[in-house]
Amino acid sequence: MKRVLVSDAMASDVAEILGNAPGIKVDIKTGMKPDELKAIIKDYDALIVRSATKVTAEIIEAAAKLSAIGRAGAGVDNIDIPAASKRGIVVMNTPGGNTVTTGEHAIAMMVSLARKIPQATASMKAGLWEKTKFMGNEYCNKTLGVIGLGRVGAVVADRAIGLKVNVIAHDPFISPEVAEKMGVKMVSMDELYANSDFITVHSPLAKETRNLVNEASFAKMKKGVFLIHCARGGIVNEKALYDALQSGKVAGAAIDVFEEEPTKNMELIGLDNVICTPHLGASTDEAQTNVAIAIAHQIAAYFATGEIKGAVNFPSVSVDVMAMIRPYLDLVEKLGTFQAQLLTGAIQEVTIEYSGDILNHNVAPITISLIKGLLDPILTKTVNYINAPVIARERGIKVVEVKSTETKDYTNMIALTVKTSKESSQTAGAVFGKKDLRIVRVNEFPVEIIPEGYMLVVSNDDMPGVIGNLGTTLGNNKVNIARLHLSRDARAKKALVVLNTDSPVASDVLDKLRKLPHVVSVTPIKM
Repeated sequence: MKRVLVSDAMASDVAEILGNAPGIKVDIKTGMKPDELKAIIKDYDALIVRSATKVTAEIIEAAAKLSAIGRAGAGVDNIDIPAASKRGIVVMNTPGGNTVTTGEHAIAMMVSLARKIPQATASMKAGLWEKTKFMGNEYCNKTLGVIGLGRVGAVVADRAIGLKVNVIAHDPFISPEVAEKMGVKMVSMDELYANSDFITVHSPLAKETRNLVNEASFAKMKKGVFLIHCARGGIVNEKALYDALQSGKVAGAAIDVFEEEPTKNMELIGLDNVICTPHLGASTDEAQTNVAIAIAHQIAAYFATGEIKGAVNFPSVSVDVMAMIRPYLDLVEKLGTFQAQLLTGAIQEVTIEYSGDILNHNVAPITISLIKGLLDPILTKTVNYINAPVIARERGIKVVEVKSTETKDYTNMIALTVKTSKESSQTAGAVFGKKDLRIVRVNEFPVEIIPEGYMLVVSNDDMPGVIGNLGTTLGNNKVNIARLHLSRDARAKKALVVLNTDSPVASDVLDKLRKLPHVVSVTPIKM
């Protein structure tokens, strides 16, 4: 039975969805202090939060069983992602559930800013009638610059076009062709600054985007521009914005997010030409219900089928795609496990080369599975799909993906090259039929090995009697050979023998095998 804790208030649908899911027990305990959460989190397999609960490294360290954290919403600022990843905990969010709501809020802020609606409302509530004081600006036929044309930015662009606004955008990840289909012209950041009457920010917050809109940015903008900021606090430098508002370079700003929340920057929000809301972008009944339902289904699916959807620290994999790539996940994990036990020295670099139909799918999960297989035999700590890339980075292991269109010996072949401090080794694998896994190359030797159970990899001189001596020695020591595969390099007079055995081979028997004539090395493998 998997136990799920919901620690923030959200739609009742969450309890119903999880409560009806087989094998899941859900508890709802909201408003807990950090120490209270820390005291009970050890008993839970999953945690679902909104923005109130702070899932710190300390909380994660106390979560002995936790394998999933679900965020009902897009922002994961309140979750320590590196700490979760290091512990092998998948973190999922629901970025699509409040997309429309957040985009609509940005449009509402733009319209309110242009027509000074909040200021006029406050004036009237104070008993005044200041009609001439609140002269507004039209937005029809003006130019809106959208910084970040992702989910929310696309909604804003679509709604603005409906208001007869000309839309330009900058987003390094969106092609001009895709933007053109939206009715949006892609431009450089400098062009956006120079040509926009309104600018709206919809980039994610990252190292590259922190203080993205700064003093230099404002210097490049039109005098009298309006700024709308409904993305993430920290993308717009608040000190630079304040100065630009004071100087008149920026005619007005509409702000929903702040560097510190709740904000203490009363100097900024106190300006007459600033309108603001307390991070309300996703705050509609519909959006909160949508994200709550979405995260409940994601957590339920994760425990039922292993489906990972909306993960921020692992490539999302649907059930259908997982069914197609599952044999390759298993293959590369076994390939990594096999090769790790052949190696000597510390791993420095891993190159994985993909070829064939597998290139039609996202290979990122397959690469992660390979890293897991490679690290698992050599580490005492638990290695899983979430923490494997983190551990590889911590150990200074460089991982390189190569996608090859060259025709190989097999329809879908995955080749692995591992460099250590002492050597370089190569293996390759393929899937026969739908799910028969084979190792098809070990260094220079072509093979067709079934990677399972107990194995012996024997390197030897290509001379008569070697295989007979191996078989006799194993038989005399009551070790049964299940399979045998031989490959040879006639020119080099070297050979490779791979044996599957029914039981592990004792160390004294291994010593006997290594002392046989023409045997160079014997390596036991456990799959």
